[in-house]
Amino acid sequence: MRIMLLVTCLQLGGAEQQVAALAREYVALGHRVSVVSLLPGSEVALPDCVEAVMLTMRKTPLSLLAALVQVRRFVLQWRPDVVHAHMIHANLFARMLSRLCPVPATICTAHSFFEGGSLRMLAYRLTDHWSDLTTHVSDEGRQVMIASRAAPEQRIIVVPNGIDTARYRPGAQARTAARAALGLHGDDQLVLNVGRLVWEKAQTDLIDAFAQLSPAPNAILMIAGDGPLRDTLAQCVAAHGLDGRVRLLGRRQDVPALLNAADLFVLSSRIEGMPLVVGEALACGCPVVATDASGVATMVGGVGTVVPRGDPAALARAMRDALSRGRGAATDEAARHRHIDSAFSIEAIARTWLRLYADHTRTGAASHLASPMPLRTDGDRAGSAGLHSGRRPAFWPAR
Repeated sequence: MRIMLLVTCLQLGGAEQQVAALAREYVALGHRVSVVSLLPGSEVALPDCVEAVMLTMRKTPLSLLAALVQVRRFVLQWRPDVVHAHMIHANLFARMLSRLCPVPATICTAHSFFEGGSLRMLAYRLTDHWSDLTTHVSDEGRQVMIASRAAPEQRIIVVPNGIDTARYRPGAQARTAARAALGLHGDDQLVLNVGRLVWEKAQTDLIDAFAQLSPAPNAILMIAGDGPLRDTLAQCVAAHGLDGRVRLLGRRQDVPALLNAADLFVLSSRIEGMPLVVGEALACGCPVVATDASGVATMVGGVGTVVPRGDPAALARAMRDALSRGRGAATDEAARHRHIDSAFSIEAIARTWLRLYADHTRTGAASHLASPMPLRTDGDRAGSAGLHSGRRPAFWPAR
């Protein structure tokens, strides 16, 4: 199959990393893949055999028209079987593109719990019939899009993000080496957060919660990532007198090693779509405490702790309890990895997408919605995980 992945940009974000992971998996399964980005530059690794097209689209009608013409030319030459768009700007772009050069299937995936205000929701609503299917990475996000009339209930389903469980897995040697590189001693307890330093990630709540852990002289908080709030977080650390116990690591390329080094991963977010890093932490065998942002409870299941958003005191209590238990034995780490591998592995999610592509390419959206494809919809597991789509179950990857 010839698969064109259309994305707003290829920065180091969760949606962008998911696109790259899908591209790698599709190539491994023998498919041809191209990636078209509306903005230039790439911070994620794509396979060498993937044909990448980087546009320089700006927020002007003339630039939009020029980009549509350029991508239309590429589509007519490359002839994809499916165009799979990710994130709102690429989703709307793909729908407009379908009017200029129809392809066998156009699928749009929303990644954020909050895709935008009323104008964006209106744009989704007016262009819905220009795509064959809309999906969301979490049921909470799907419900928001239905409530805002961005998508009809019968035309939007849930397909979760996938985790590369071959890359993210427990490793005793990786843990030892990473802890040594970070300057940690044997009795130090590392609390880790990974994410962009932006309001949505609420790392100020995390620092406030960490300050409440005293006395915990061996606990160290490290935050990996960069963003516009770096100075604000540094000021928050200083205000709590935590300069020696909280480190802002900046952008890192060794996240699997960091997750193996950590004794606890904490997500403090206010807004998420379906946070990949929570699944990556669990796949590395690391205990997780996370706020109840969109998609978190489904990812965590029964192997982590979920607390209310915006409540540093509750976050602190959960962190204290988790640190008292530690990472546990190798069997505990393996159980966390198995939880992610059994339901969220990138291999299973990619095969789910391939089934959806084939179904829409073969029969079109109308027949698909009238007669669901013969894809396993493990109702018991999906229901217990909270992944459902109202009247019909969400598609769930078969193993």
